[in-house]
Amino acid sequence: MSGGSEWTHFGYESVPLEDKQRRVNDVFHSVSRRYDLMNDLMSGGLHRAWKDALVSAVNPPKNESEFAVLDIAGGTGDIALRILQAGGAGTRATVCDINTDMLEVGRERASGRVRDGVITFEQGNAEDLSYADCSFDCVTIAFGIRNVPRTERALEEAYRVLKIGGRFLCLEFSSVDVPGLDALYELYSFQVIPRLGEAVTGNREAYQYLVESIRKFPKPKVFARMIESAGFRRVSFTAMTGGVVALHSGWRL
Repeated sequence: MSGGSEWTHFGYESVPLEDKQRRVNDVFHSVSRRYDLMNDLMSGGLHRAWKDALVSAVNPPKNESEFAVLDIAGGTGDIALRILQAGGAGTRATVCDINTDMLEVGRERASGRVRDGVITFEQGNAEDLSYADCSFDCVTIAFGIRNVPRTERALEEAYRVLKIGGRFLCLEFSSVDVPGLDALYELYSFQVIPRLGEAVTGNREAYQYLVESIRKFPKPKVFARMIESAGFRRVSFTAMTGGVVALHSGWRL
């Protein structure tokens, strides 16, 4: 690892920092059409309950009060559409994703399901958001932060675009902390998920990376400190399903 390049991890592999985004993009280009189906199969449908918990924490107003949400790395529109369904007439969602294939899936999904103008799909980089300071009431990211090469920079950008009093919510895979379940989860992750990915999407390597990226992601307490370092206050996290996932929260105060 000589030379002037910064290095990071792509799963268990060390790669130059500038290469990670390209390789992550390749992963999601290849699985975009089967991405949500794979989420159902891998989690046994539990991802729906985890996302419901995220939407409940967003708590969009049920009336006509204006409420702007930015969903980062949510190209398929799954989270944004759930938030719009839960909110009232004043709720608006912007989906920002770096991957054009995922965004196309989201646009197709949203077509005919919501009123014109309530959801916007835009290509963008979580590390360098194009939105003005203090633009959104809430920023969400679900199962996407671990794929960002510079996590700290993405957290700082989320903080920047939030209004004062706004909330950041991050749903991400975590570390199982239940004796017995941890070994079973490890076996399932490395022996079943890549094979399932190959059968459904034709890309075993993509799901091998996704499993490895979960193991490389910081533990919940460490990630909570990263959120605090970005400027957020009242930072907390809630572990779900024995620690398989965690819902992280922080406020711009």
